[in-house]
Amino acid sequence: MNDRSVYLETMGCQMNVLDSELVLGQLRARGYTPTDDMHAADLVLVNTCSVRRHAEDKALSRLGSLKLSKKSKPDRVIGVIGCMAERDPDGIFEKVPHVDLVCGPAELYKVPAMVEEVQAGRNRLVALTVNKSRRSTPLERATEHDSVESLDLSRDPRSDGSSIQAYVRVQRGCDKFCTFCVVPFTRGPERSRPPDLIVDEVRMLADRGCKEITLLGQTVNSYVNQDGGRPVNFAELLERVHVVEGIERIRFVTSYPGDFTSDIFDAMRDLPKVCAYLHLPVQSGSNAVLERMRRQHTVERFRELIDQARQTVPGITIATDFIVGFSGETDEEFEESCELVRRSNFKNIFCFKYSERPATVAEKRMPDDVPDAVKRQRNRTLLELQEEVAMANNQTLLGRTVEVLVEGYSKAAIKAQEAEQTRGSEVGWKRSDQLVGRTPGDQIVVFTGKPEDIGRLAQVRLTGATALTLHGELADREARPS
Repeated sequence: MNDRSVYLETMGCQMNVLDSELVLGQLRARGYTPTDDMHAADLVLVNTCSVRRHAEDKALSRLGSLKLSKKSKPDRVIGVIGCMAERDPDGIFEKVPHVDLVCGPAELYKVPAMVEEVQAGRNRLVALTVNKSRRSTPLERATEHDSVESLDLSRDPRSDGSSIQAYVRVQRGCDKFCTFCVVPFTRGPERSRPPDLIVDEVRMLADRGCKEITLLGQTVNSYVNQDGGRPVNFAELLERVHVVEGIERIRFVTSYPGDFTSDIFDAMRDLPKVCAYLHLPVQSGSNAVLERMRRQHTVERFRELIDQARQTVPGITIATDFIVGFSGETDEEFEESCELVRRSNFKNIFCFKYSERPATVAEKRMPDDVPDAVKRQRNRTLLELQEEVAMANNQTLLGRTVEVLVEGYSKAAIKAQEAEQTRGSEVGWKRSDQLVGRTPGDQIVVFTGKPEDIGRLAQVRLTGATALTLHGELADREARPS
């Protein structure tokens, strides 16, 4: 498997981003080199999402574009991994017959061996877990660590250490079964990883130069694991991760309102490395809609949580998710979501049009009866309302000096640098040294800096703002050696 190239495209959530990183690490160890050229790659993998129909359509379109190049390069292996692979393997093979393998999220540690099997026999392979009736065992030999945990344990400690940020999975799956959600059917039941393995992984990342880690779970605050006969909850896990030397910031996503407890707020207040940022999806501002969604909280309880968060954790910023156009949503129920946005002062919201998902309770028992045009309008209305809230919030920050973890060059800087290289001139030079980073509250800040600023915690004085981005200038340049 030496001197081969792999193209891996990731769609969907942070969990998929981490899965792709780990799969790519395993393939690197077997001689594969990543490439951005999908049509020239020896191996093409698409890590898919099933949360919305649009995400699946996008994946199918990407896979379909490989049909002709597969004919010209028949030895190429094409694979579909992730949630869509778990949900509908037969549909993938039917719609995209040139796919060679499909592999669900819990079986991703098998991908390198599956690729070898395809290359050896050119047979289609399937590895699934959640739907046991469709599960197959295509491999002729078992790998050394045939377990879900083995993927997370496969991080390569010999990495070049260039990443200052990393995801760490603390939990897999979900037991909530919200009526609109396909995740329990694609990622399986909720399982929390042992705390010692999580801490060891964080320590390894810190040794490689990582400064910020984000703890990942479908309902991350529901984390609990038996350690020596005693349950370790999420607040205690934060305490254990906090003591790892070298890590300067800790984040976590995504939290579930129905399981949130006050000890997590206490940990956020008392542990300096834990960022004062909370992503807490509400999904709707209407109790009637929340009941149809089978969410385990009311609007009143959600408001209590964000009030408690702000009382306990000074300066905390809060983001949330909304679904508009869910089954039966009336104009009055949508207006309740608008009112929640007006009253809650969110940093930002993620807003999605309801998309009916196969096998969910909503798909089986509830009509998708809100017209698409109404969904689109409600989506625009809520986002425009939040833009006004965010703009007002960001304007209040002007003149302040904030701590920013400098992540790298801004998108504008990268484009300007590319233009300079291509045209041999200083086109766009004013933006070619523009850096970007985030505050502890997850606000994006852009400012002018130097390459050596990347990776450090910088003090930035805020001078301008849009609804999504803050602008500033370094406030601590004089204190640093030139």
